Amino acid sequence: MTAVTGDPVRPLTLVRLSHDTVESITRAVAVECPVAIEVDGFGYAVMMMTPERLADFATGFLLTERLIDAPGDIVEIDPFAAEAGWIVRVTLAEHCRGRIHDRVRHRTSDTSCGLCGLSGLEQIARPVANRPPAPQARTATLFAALEGIRASQPLNALTGAVHAAIACDAAGATLAAAEDVGRHNALDKLVGTLARSGREADFILVTSRISYEMVDKALVAGVGMLVGISAPTSLAIDHARTQGLTLIALARADAMLVANDPHGLFRD
Repeated sequence: MTAVTGDPVRPLTLVRLSHDTVESITRAVAVECPVAIEVDGFGYAVMMMTPERLADFATGFLLTERLIDAPGDIVEIDPFAAEAGWIVRVTLAEHCRGRIHDRVRHRTSDTSCGLCGLSGLEQIARPVANRPPAPQARTATLFAALEGIRASQPLNALTGAVHAAIACDAAGATLAAAEDVGRHNALDKLVGTLARSGREADFILVTSRISYEMVDKALVAGVGMLVGISAPTSLAIDHARTQGLTLIALARADAMLVANDPHGLFRD
């Protein structure tokens, strides 16, 4: 498995305007480019994303797409640069190959894509292997994790243009983090990182709104809680409540909103 990866930032010359000056500056800009995912020779999706940690991304993406059940179901991941972007060729174990045949579909998606390769609305409700565990983190832990969030966003510190997904233990310490111009891509990278390393997180913190597919990816990651700094959608709350995932939204330095608390951890 090759470790080849792309540059996540590119310096560009821009013009900065103020009330009384015009000056030329060089700024680090987040790289966004097409990354084609090919599975067993079939084109499955084209993601607009930051082309780094592509093996982690591919692993997390295939897990959250339910094309594999574990990292061991992948025989090989081969990312390489092409003229128009990047191609990630994945070879699956024989027992998983029927899934791609059933659901293969080549499409181009933007940074908001989270449900690739689905041909109909009936496929959105995909199975979840296990019920989420009860998270161990408490209110003080969540606020502490929020205070340290910037330390896990070096790419965003350079560019101001990317999302982060951060895996934390019960004490709020960061176990792993991932960044990408797409919030779903960042979370898939994180899911892949956790799966390939065998680390288990207590909760995941994301720097974005919480939609249905973000909840779904957290369920695949096997964490007990998903925390987001922005608002949840109605379908995200419904999905979390159906599956028993603790869900915290609008997490800010002064307050946060409990959208689902199946274990009664945050009641008065």
